[in-house]
Amino acid sequence: MTKQIATNVHWHEGEVTRADRNRLLDQKGATIWFTGLSGSGKSTVAVALEKVLTERGKLAYRLDGDNVRLGINKNLGFSAEDRAENIRRIGEVAKLFVDAGVIVLSSFVSPYRADRDLVRKLHADAGMDFIEVFVDVPLEEAERRDPKGLYKKARAGEIKNFTGIDDPYEAPLNPELVLPSHQMSLEAEVAAVLEILEQRGVLRGA
Repeated sequence: MTKQIATNVHWHEGEVTRADRNRLLDQKGATIWFTGLSGSGKSTVAVALEKVLTERGKLAYRLDGDNVRLGINKNLGFSAEDRAENIRRIGEVAKLFVDAGVIVLSSFVSPYRADRDLVRKLHADAGMDFIEVFVDVPLEEAERRDPKGLYKKARAGEIKNFTGIDDPYEAPLNPELVLPSHQMSLEAEVAAVLEILEQRGVLRGA
């Protein structure tokens, strides 16, 4: 856990509550955390899910690895320490979105179990839903896809500390959902996530 440096700071509550915002949007804010190897299909599922949710009149927003590193986390690299801080910051941003009543679709390799568990705890401590979705494909399949050419560069030694090649990926032990994307259609993956959102009461009035 990153140490609190600023002193004499306190969370300031307003007169509009999280429940008020949930009622306004006719949904419950929640974080769906897609984790898996690069090339597993995390972003593909999140993009399709965001579209379906929007068509259903639900407010969702994607937090994607590259997008976040272009902005709020552009000062971070890919060391274990920087990866941990990257995920911590994303977890805090996701919490703010959830507090606003938004369904957050977070797509990050997030290779270390401890980092993902920290984000889960941040949500649990705030009474928020955190749904971990493991987009599970074999390394060979992810490397075959290689949509950004990153595995090729990692194999050539042009990228260091690349997950799955010279850095580990720690698979979730008890995710809420596992999507073997090499064995499922995109439509089936989206349907599986929608089902768990309905079970959790996230999609009120759906």
